Amino acid sequence: MSEYHDLTTAVYDTLALLDETEYSWIYGYLSSLTGDDGEVTASPYTIATTLLAQREPSYYPAILLDFIVELLQMEIEGGNDDAMNTLGALYYDGKRGFEQSYEQAVRYYTMAAEQGNQLAAENLGYCYYYGRVGEPDYEKAFHCFAQGAFAGQLVSLYKIGDMYRGGLYVRKNEVEAFRIYMRCVNSMEQQDELRVAGPVYLRLGWMFLEGKGTPQDFKGALASFQRAEWFLYEMVESGETMYRKSLADAIRGQEMARRKLGELLPPEPWEYAGE
Repeated sequence: MSEYHDLTTAVYDTLALLDETEYSWIYGYLSSLTGDDGEVTASPYTIATTLLAQREPSYYPAILLDFIVELLQMEIEGGNDDAMNTLGALYYDGKRGFEQSYEQAVRYYTMAAEQGNQLAAENLGYCYYYGRVGEPDYEKAFHCFAQGAFAGQLVSLYKIGDMYRGGLYVRKNEVEAFRIYMRCVNSMEQQDELRVAGPVYLRLGWMFLEGKGTPQDFKGALASFQRAEWFLYEMVESGETMYRKSLADAIRGQEMARRKLGELLPPEPWEYAGE
């Protein structure tokens, strides 16, 4: 008997209940998974993440939601910490028809973080930082972000910068916050840009504009806000609609920086009008 016997049954059961016409791509993909012997040999995690990577449909039918959760639970039973983090994220976001439950998100993020999953530690930090399951707990948030930052997670790193900037759990230190944001920029690689560049450049823009943690620099502010706008457009277009407010802030920051720069320009030169 194949080790994926239960998976094969789950695939066939899902195909039997799925509308082939309405969900043609998903139906075709699941149909392609069976080999000559009728058994499914792909891993449950591969199937789940392939289904989740598709941008359409925007809303999954209940049969597909249950199937994806079942796939991830199969992997979780085998100790797959990435599956734990993925299921936690589904509960956190509550998109495409998945139930939103911060309690369940924290449960699965914690399971994954305890196994050393750095992205799960970062996600758990957000839950504590924003008080998703009660009052904000900045001490726990800081330690979660620190775990991610030490492993090279730049989102975790800039969230530590936020905590220094706001004096949350740690002593307020805007110079340290600025240094951390600049470290994010200087160590950022292309694969990090979509998640990191927009928010970090936005923070740098305000610090340059206000002279917080660094000397006031209106040109630096304008350049930072412009970079932030470009990357934040990319984030919103990719589906991260929660960054619309940040995008508006980047545009507003540019207007303020331009106004400040305009005030510093020398007056128009006097021109002789002739007789």
